[in-house]
Amino acid sequence: MKRFILGAALAALAMPASATDYMIMAPAGPGGGWDQTARTMQEVMSAEGIGSAQVQNVPGAGGTVGLAQFVSSASGDPTQLIVGGYVMVGAILTNASPVTLADVTPIARLTGEAVAIVVPAASPIMDIAGLVEALKADPGAVSWAGGSAGGVDHITVGLLAKAAGVDPTKINYVAYSGGGEATAAILGNQVTAGISGLGEFLPQVQAGTMRLLAVSSGERLDGVDAPTLKEAGFDVVVQNWRMVAAAPGLTDDQKAAVMADIDKLANSESWKAALATKGWANTYLAGADFEAQLAVEVEATTAILKDIGLVK
Repeated sequence: MKRFILGAALAALAMPASATDYMIMAPAGPGGGWDQTARTMQEVMSAEGIGSAQVQNVPGAGGTVGLAQFVSSASGDPTQLIVGGYVMVGAILTNASPVTLADVTPIARLTGEAVAIVVPAASPIMDIAGLVEALKADPGAVSWAGGSAGGVDHITVGLLAKAAGVDPTKINYVAYSGGGEATAAILGNQVTAGISGLGEFLPQVQAGTMRLLAVSSGERLDGVDAPTLKEAGFDVVVQNWRMVAAAPGLTDDQKAAVMADIDKLANSESWKAALATKGWANTYLAGADFEAQLAVEVEATTAILKDIGLVK
């Protein structure tokens, strides 16, 4: 009995004192960037002894359905987290959502990712010039599969159309609630092209089932055999950033504890390895600096959405 008690005590000492059982909401269907972010956080938290985590998918309206549920149900609970980002900022505006990111506790920006434009491998469109040529000939005949209306994918298509001299309000954009659904539509030849985070399409590109036409980064990406939109002659540079937020109504001590766990996650070797594997850029920015940048992003996104006719 003494040996058992000693063993239990040693095991307890081996566990981090601050380990927390988190619930991470991915406000989208399985397979997309938010789902991948939440599940990568889950894996790294476990590997680094930060705590355990469960992932909950709540798809709908560019994350605003999940956001509203999170705000109403998680208030004051420091174990509840939600991932979001550029897509959610746009969706809040286009859906005129009564719940916004001002209603949660921003913790940190975690990653950045280039947007990729692809076509099915059997498509007669061989490059981005060919796709834009088809878009100019008949904007409505070119269908685009992407994430939620008003999100980064939709914005990127609108900016590309505008850069090519096409009325962005005439694009035929088909919004999907999760990356898995959009991928299925592209592979099933239900749309002309697909647009999403590069990491979501890389497995299919590498498998030869999709053709990568261009990426939205400012410079060519290492190991990626595709031009940037800017390199192809279209002045469009977009980065899809992703963030994590905590519940509203936390005390200063509760917020500090969550921030400490996320800081440990973002600076861990497991997280850095995951970023490299998924092709995500490390854009970690936390605390007051992130809150200030978030305000800038909301203002800039509002201006872009008005410019391309998605918000009045």
